[in-house]
Amino acid sequence: MTTLTVAFCTFKRADRLDKLVAALRAQNCPVAFDILAINNNSPDDTLAVLDALQQQSGAALRVVTETAPGIVPARNRALEESLDRDILVFIDDDELPHPGFLAAACDAIVNEGAQCVGGCVEMDFVTHIRPSWLEDDLLGFLAAVDHGPQRFWIKDSRTPIWTANVAYDMRLFRDDPALRFDLRYNREGADVGGGEDAIMLRALLAQQARIRYRPDMVVQHSVDAWKLHRRYFLKLHYRAGLRQAQLSAADFPTGWLGIPPFLLRQFFSHGAKTLALFLACKPGQIRQAMNAAHALGYLQGYRQRSAKRLT
Repeated sequence: MTTLTVAFCTFKRADRLDKLVAALRAQNCPVAFDILAINNNSPDDTLAVLDALQQQSGAALRVVTETAPGIVPARNRALEESLDRDILVFIDDDELPHPGFLAAACDAIVNEGAQCVGGCVEMDFVTHIRPSWLEDDLLGFLAAVDHGPQRFWIKDSRTPIWTANVAYDMRLFRDDPALRFDLRYNREGADVGGGEDAIMLRALLAQQARIRYRPDMVVQHSVDAWKLHRRYFLKLHYRAGLRQAQLSAADFPTGWLGIPPFLLRQFFSHGAKTLALFLACKPGQIRQAMNAAHALGYLQGYRQRSAKRLT
């Protein structure tokens, strides 16, 4: 008999858990399933809310507290707690599943032979008004996923799926104890960035895992108000550039302050293009500013890495 766990990692979102657990328990799934909540040291009344939810009818709710801070320890704890299951499905604590969410995940793995499957992540702007500058090409940076109405096999990172809506055949992790979310990409509390799920996707692609996209596997993502500001997108890209330089950049001949000259030229080029778009009031201003922020983060990360090598 196939066993399935649907897991969410939660930090300081006690007010959302009632609706999330109720929506999960309302899922029609061809196999019996349980729900796993990984409490990441929430300082609010998360544990009290989860305790009350455990007493309610429906799919069993397991509650585990992970004391190491950050999303990566929490996700890895979910993996460890589910190694004896056949399927593990991840959803985030700021989301709600559409009907058919679990059935689609189960069908892809059991009947289509997928080892990993992900689906649509729809944006919910009901609570917070979508700003006029937030163009469609920026929604992916809020975790939106929509690769169209057809099922297909994912062959490269151009059609990504995220842990906001993803399921795994747990044999992947039982057979390879080293395959875990990378702690170097951890994100704690209200910090931005991370990228642990993108790194996991790359690792699975490198292993030639069978990765499936299912458009009928849908969750609705509630966007936090603090993310609907330009500074969030700029900080996100600055942090991405910083981590990329610190963790995976190649070594280049350095110049002033240990920075390769071409990186300086890159940053000033992006900065000039950003200024030109703003002065001309043309579209694409925020996207270009994000490129400049990424280049600045890369500069800073490379400089820090160079300085560390010299000590």
